[in-house]
Amino acid sequence: MEEKLRILLCEDDENLGMLLREYLQAKGYDAELYPDGEEGYKAFLKNKYDLCVFDVMMPKKDGFTLAQEIRAVNSEIPIIFLTAKTLKEDILEGFKNGADDYITKPFSMEELIFRIEAILRRIKGKKTKESNTYKIGLFTFDTQKQILSIGEKSTKLTTKESELLGLLCAHANEILQRDFALKTIWIDDNYFNARSMDVYITKLRKHLKDDPTIEIINIHGKGYKLIIPDNE
Repeated sequence: MEEKLRILLCEDDENLGMLLREYLQAKGYDAELYPDGEEGYKAFLKNKYDLCVFDVMMPKKDGFTLAQEIRAVNSEIPIIFLTAKTLKEDILEGFKNGADDYITKPFSMEELIFRIEAILRRIKGKKTKESNTYKIGLFTFDTQKQILSIGEKSTKLTTKESELLGLLCAHANEILQRDFALKTIWIDDNYFNARSMDVYITKLRKHLKDDPTIEIINIHGKGYKLIIPDNE
């Protein structure tokens, strides 16, 4: 039986904390809840965790301070911040303090799971050399070099093209939620960023046109789906 991934959850809102813990446990994670940063730090020193989810505004020790202290002990464990702060300066402060992701309240439980799974996939990709390369029909996509190849033809993608194609590949033949993609790559899911993403989708379709078995389709009101043939 596969061992459950352990999540350290620190949230001072008792109702939200319990809801988050129960939802994470229902999704197959071993989630432990602590009401403040001090208790969370003690737990971190005693136990082994795979990922941390911290509220920013907590008594005794805030999420940013907690992240700094944890980063001094473990530089690799992924950290997601939950916060009501939505200013760009606050978000940048979160990333400066070691965040792997930053979710603003209110958020859906489904979004949190998407973010956790995306981070865990990225970690797995770093640990497994093969996962740096995706096979997309007749194409090969090297996520590290940002190169899309077919036969003798190689195309160097821009960073945003590469990030978006990487997300589509990670969700191949599944729906890539529009809001999730926007917040992951553009940080904000506002109207202008949404239009920008549409432009990048069009660019990716052009890059992939040499293999007619591949398509990126719009799922109305939800997002996009990269349709690729089964390589098995």
